[in-house]
Amino acid sequence: MRKLLTVVAVMLTVAGVSAKNQGPVLSIEGGQIQGVSTDIKGVTVYRGIPFAAPPTGQNRWRAPQPVVPWDGVKLCDTFGHPPFQAAHYPGGYTTEWGYGDEAPYSEDCLYLNVWTKKPGKPGAKLPVAIWIFGGGMREGWGSEPEFDGQEWADKDVVLVSFNYRVGPFGFFAHPEISAEDPEHATGNWGMLDQIEVMKWVQKNIEQFGGDPDNVMIFGQSAGSRSVKFLCSSPLTKGLFNKAVIMSGSGLVKPQPASAAGTSRVGMGFGMPQQSQTKLADAEQSIKDVMDWANLKTLSQMRNASTETIFSLATIYTQVTGKRSTLSQSPISPYIDNYTLPESFDDACLDGSLAQVPYLIGYTLNDAGNMGTQIVDFCLNREEMGGKAWAYQFARPLPDDGKHPEVTQRLRGAFHSSDLWFVFKSLKHCWRPWTEGDWDLSEKMLTAWSNFAKYSDPEGPDGGEWQPLTDSNRQFMIFKLDENDKENSGLGNPLAK
Repeated sequence: MRKLLTVVAVMLTVAGVSAKNQGPVLSIEGGQIQGVSTDIKGVTVYRGIPFAAPPTGQNRWRAPQPVVPWDGVKLCDTFGHPPFQAAHYPGGYTTEWGYGDEAPYSEDCLYLNVWTKKPGKPGAKLPVAIWIFGGGMREGWGSEPEFDGQEWADKDVVLVSFNYRVGPFGFFAHPEISAEDPEHATGNWGMLDQIEVMKWVQKNIEQFGGDPDNVMIFGQSAGSRSVKFLCSSPLTKGLFNKAVIMSGSGLVKPQPASAAGTSRVGMGFGMPQQSQTKLADAEQSIKDVMDWANLKTLSQMRNASTETIFSLATIYTQVTGKRSTLSQSPISPYIDNYTLPESFDDACLDGSLAQVPYLIGYTLNDAGNMGTQIVDFCLNREEMGGKAWAYQFARPLPDDGKHPEVTQRLRGAFHSSDLWFVFKSLKHCWRPWTEGDWDLSEKMLTAWSNFAKYSDPEGPDGGEWQPLTDSNRQFMIFKLDENDKENSGLGNPLAK
């Protein structure tokens, strides 16, 4: 009896948080956790759950290692460290997203977050959505304000966000590393982090009321490029059932030999496209930088400070005038014959891409020919016997003139502007939203959550928004009319 009373007391008084604000205690890999309530009644969030051991010290540039168990009940009320990256200063996206309250950047960053309405109910079988943040694979984190997952949970979807290694800690190849594990030689540590989260969901999500057999992966910008690579990887087979690609381009068809400067890899930024680097080329390029810095053994590289490893590529370029794979921006994972045997485009064309339903789109002011590449992807899916729904976000974000440091760069329906709407997180933003914006956000969140539930953005019975095919080249265009009222509808933004 005394033991039982002790357990109850712990559950009611963890970290001094009142019981009425706590969720049920769950048992997952590593130990027991307890979440806290959100602004939406009935929704519980579990923040900062470790899904692997810290990738520091001897775990630097290794695949995610088993989580370190903890004693007692871990109160998951605080987000984990964002991955180590460059400092963010006011202006542009930094002000747009309201950065500043997050934990310090750290190599110790492998944490995830779960929002749910059914914690502790393994039989609830709620669909699961795994969110992958963007940022060129050089920056960003899963708990940015625009990624608040409580509205998703209120739609009866278990939302999972997480951090993964970025920059030189997430994408770093070297012959010494390959020699350490020649069978699984890779430089794609950030990709392996993402795959580890997908595996964690399979093993643990039922505790949160989620259904491991109904999982959607989705991301935006570099996050959607991650989705594309995950759909191309043999390591993700059976780990997800549908995918959403937001502002990550589509299928980049082979170019004639005379089309110099083009490639097969869509960056998702409207930037000049880059070809994906093969592992051996990345190893040599990065070895050149490390040798120049007199870090010639794996032990020396792993013992170097975080700041040294982070800054080396920049210093190397400034001093020698040479660029390296570490300087690549945005980063593109390496073709390593393990995580990625081939590019996304090649996987589309040879039929090896994951045969799941896709939702794919872009914003009106995304640069480049993203719309055409999205059509090509949808037609490829049709050819391969699959389905892909296409959309365009065409709402120019409102501006009250109070943040010129933002709006000089971020005007119109700019790259990433749709994030506020897909997460219905408008309350975290400074912009002067109209009632129509809230209605538009509700429509987009409903479509995305329907896709998570039913593999169709229109719901279980379908609707007017159909997959894009050769005979039906229609996008859903999300926009407002001139009176700031929701006026979305089908159309072809590429029609002349």
